[in-house]
Amino acid sequence: MKLYDSKFAPNPRRARIFLAEKGISVPMENIDIAAKQHKTPEYAAINPLQRMPALVLDDGTIITESIAICLYFEMLHPDPPLFGVGPKDSAIVEMWNRRGEINFMANVAAVFRHTHPAMKELEVPQLAAWADANRPRVAWFLEMLDDELAKREFIAGDRYTVADITVQVAVDFMKPARLTIPESADNVRRWHAAVSARPSASA
Repeated sequence: MKLYDSKFAPNPRRARIFLAEKGISVPMENIDIAAKQHKTPEYAAINPLQRMPALVLDDGTIITESIAICLYFEMLHPDPPLFGVGPKDSAIVEMWNRRGEINFMANVAAVFRHTHPAMKELEVPQLAAWADANRPRVAWFLEMLDDELAKREFIAGDRYTVADITVQVAVDFMKPARLTIPESADNVRRWHAAVSARPSASA
């Protein structure tokens, strides 16, 4: 088994945090995006989308997409439960994880990819107007989330889950995208400080 990782990309970090929370150690190989190692024929044969992470199992099966990889390990190692417990709880976790991916992480990534100089050769064309369109969407999501976090400790309820991992990684990715948490979002700051204090945050 081998996990193809990339140290500075947000999606591979989701998998690393998840594995750290589970206490699972997996052999890893770093793919250097800056050196365009993900564009090589060798890596494209593993993942034709040329993205990380990618998990290659002992039988040769390849699983890509960070949440699919996390779900694989959740099924093997159900404790602690990070995808919810029971039908309703699991559905709520999935709901918030999807909200975090579609309405937040994707928007933060759009700002980063269309403004950061390091992405000039990887995001062709870079469209500053698309970054500008996504900045208010980032702020809107965090303001909405702040209202929700006034009611509970974590994103999807009273237990830390994969939804917290997704949103945590997206909040941290705001820094290279030169985005900031809205001043009024005190509940988001409280939650972010708590999840950032977990040992897995350094993964």
